[in-house]
Amino acid sequence: MASKIFDILKGTFLTSDDAFKNWRFILFVVSLSIIMIYTGHSFEKKVHYIGQLAEYENELRSQYVDGQRELMFLQMESTVASKLKSRGIAPAKNPPQKIIIKSTTPDGDN
Repeated sequence: MASKIFDILKGTFLTSDDAFKNWRFILFVVSLSIIMIYTGHSFEKKVHYIGQLAEYENELRSQYVDGQRELMFLQMESTVASKLKSRGIAPAKNPPQKIIIKSTTPDGDN
């Protein structure tokens, strides 16, 4: 048992006659580990990108809400009246009146 551990530490399993099987297994394990490392990095990159998109979405939503609030404020009658006051335009004191025009036709129909 101790001699096998000593052989592994010396590396004789890589130089013996049946070392080709060992090298194939080592290369297989190394290639699998490289693939695993690559997929891990790819996954991390995608997670960071999704996080950036979520932050950008929240920022856009905040800008939309701020713009909507500002638009509601600008549409208020008092805001419009105060902005037009500098131009000399004021709200009407009397309510609007409906104008009805009766057309006269030669047939006598309205």
